[in-house]
Amino acid sequence: MFSYYLELALRSLKRSPGLTLLMVLAIGFGVSASMTTYSVFRAVSGDPIPWKSSQLFVPQIDIWGPTSRRADGKPANAALDYTDAVAMMRDHRAKLQSASYRVAPTVQVPGSRQHPISVSGYAVYSEFFPMLDVPFAYGSGWPVDADTNQAAAVVISGKLNQEMFDGQNSVGKTLDIQGKDYQVVGVLGQWDPQPRFYDVFDTGGFDTTSNDVFIPFTRAIAVGMNNAGSTSCNANPAETGFVGLQRSACVWIEYVAELDDAAAVQAYREYLNGYALAQKSAGRFNWAPNNSLLDIPAFLDDQHVVPSDTKVSLMVALGLLIVCLVNTVGLLLAKFLRRSSEIGVRRALGAPQAAIYAQFLTEAGIVGLAGGAVGLVLTGVGVFCVGLVLPTDIAALAHVNFSLLLLTLVIAVVSAVLAGLYPTFRASRVQPAWQLKSN
Repeated sequence: MFSYYLELALRSLKRSPGLTLLMVLAIGFGVSASMTTYSVFRAVSGDPIPWKSSQLFVPQIDIWGPTSRRADGKPANAALDYTDAVAMMRDHRAKLQSASYRVAPTVQVPGSRQHPISVSGYAVYSEFFPMLDVPFAYGSGWPVDADTNQAAAVVISGKLNQEMFDGQNSVGKTLDIQGKDYQVVGVLGQWDPQPRFYDVFDTGGFDTTSNDVFIPFTRAIAVGMNNAGSTSCNANPAETGFVGLQRSACVWIEYVAELDDAAAVQAYREYLNGYALAQKSAGRFNWAPNNSLLDIPAFLDDQHVVPSDTKVSLMVALGLLIVCLVNTVGLLLAKFLRRSSEIGVRRALGAPQAAIYAQFLTEAGIVGLAGGAVGLVLTGVGVFCVGLVLPTDIAALAHVNFSLLLLTLVIAVVSAVLAGLYPTFRASRVQPAWQLKSN
């Protein structure tokens, strides 16, 4: 029976090609606009570590006082200063934890003819890797005592391993980093979480450049490897240089702690409050504790990591889709009611209302399928061109995959069928007697 309705629908659409083309284009443009913006929104608003994000927390300590707080009363600084970060690492009140800051050293293979190249990376503690479930192609992170001993160890990315060591297992080999030899202890596997939740302060959440090197935090401080990330100060440091930065109240160090359950979270909150009170007693602060401890999803939301432009664009695109569907409803209504005499004859010959519904909804579904095909092409073009209107790091995250294509087709067909419901309802209520009498 479906083949019969399909044949009727195709004949009907061929009889008015201009109207059919208009409906197909309306569905195609509306769906493609929605799916293009959705591809960007999906990329930037996803959970970067969904299996563990509720156990990873970002502590914030109000070291600048009431005059520098946000309008909602929370600390203005999304990072820590050196004093607090080191003290919290020393106290070690979380299951796993790591302070980190961004570095940008030069590297080369010792004794090779390669010129030194600049890379990006982070100074972190050994617990960074197991805490964030960082995958390794070769080796692993450095042991805990390497932090204490300021060991010259390094973990490198697969990309840098390919460039320096032709992609072979380089664990145990030596890499020259800013004129000093470091032993490679691990090579990362495929790992590029977005948003970059462990580096919101420096990147704003998104960064498509690779993390080429990870070195021990204590080692980076000992050799004076400068901070290559953001720095925020409420007053000029008393001393200049990297040592002066470490002694200042400027914030530049990211911090993540793993807390397994509600009891651990509460205990850590109490620790932060106790720490702030101790700093107040020591004369460093003169205000009551005003700390924050948010898990990764809440922290990303609190820092407004998802750009407002993407949310606005998604709403506008959905509005365009609705407008296109309303226009399609009007076109289908005009098309179906124009066939009132045909419907009246079919009803007079015994066709039930269900048959009219089946015929016209099949026709609407074909329009939706054709609109979806147009939408697939336009969505691909749209995703390719989002870099023209959005920052490069965000645009690079949007991509076309099978799930997006399938969703585009499904939405196109479902939207067209929904648009055809009211016109079909009106058409199915045509009175056979009136149509036969008028003819």
